[in-house]
Amino acid sequence: MRIVKTLAILGAGNIGMSIADGLLESGKVLPAELVLSRRKLKHLDRFKDQGVKITDDNLEAIAMASTLILAVEPQQIDSLLNEIKAGLKSDQHTLISVITGVSIAQIQAVVVENIAIVRAMPNTAISLRESITCMASADADALELGCDIFNTVGKTVIIEEELMGAATALGACGIAFFLRAIRAASQGGIEIGFHSNQALLIAAQVAKGAAALILEKDQHPESEIDKVTTPRGVTIAGLNQMEHEGFSSAMIKGIVTSANKAQGVYKKD
Repeated sequence: MRIVKTLAILGAGNIGMSIADGLLESGKVLPAELVLSRRKLKHLDRFKDQGVKITDDNLEAIAMASTLILAVEPQQIDSLLNEIKAGLKSDQHTLISVITGVSIAQIQAVVVENIAIVRAMPNTAISLRESITCMASADADALELGCDIFNTVGKTVIIEEELMGAATALGACGIAFFLRAIRAASQGGIEIGFHSNQALLIAAQVAKGAAALILEKDQHPESEIDKVTTPRGVTIAGLNQMEHEGFSSAMIKGIVTSANKAQGVYKKD
């Protein structure tokens, strides 16, 4: 079943291309139903080869699509909105913004009145259809459409818009945090005797397995931790040393720092 007639991603940079990859991989959006826009079209050659429409003209892109994903950098949003607002129609278009720090009200203030707007915060695992995407909107129909789109490329969570900064830190920046944890684990593996490729494979698969225990068994992490910690055992010794070195505290502080930073990345022109 097709999700949308035609979907355009305006500002197909890293996150925009990741969204495109995931949607195409899902099969719920066909290449002919997808439009990608950006200034440097050479970066979109692989999509063009698949039959995706590409353009450097945002007005052309929105004329071909009903659902528009805004994926430019925060400081580019004002110029983008001013560029496309003349072509937007409230009875034709739905806007889905994945732009950090820009509120629905700030977008609404620029574009046509009563147009449906959704905020979404996915992460780059969307290219593998493994994203968690936090969604917010006052428009129930638009929110349902947004969830239909992003559920094809992972899982969605509906939140209050005021939590979007937090969603950016935990859900989007979180990819980097957990990748850094995997890298650290692999470095530890090298120090205790594994070759680097073996250590990275083991660490990454362990992380994948740990996540699956939570997602598939619906368990709290401590419940699963209890199963591998025995009195005076190897696991508890390692866990306690990590906590003495500030492992949990560092992760929490990093997430809080990123959430605070996310609130101030957009400054209106």
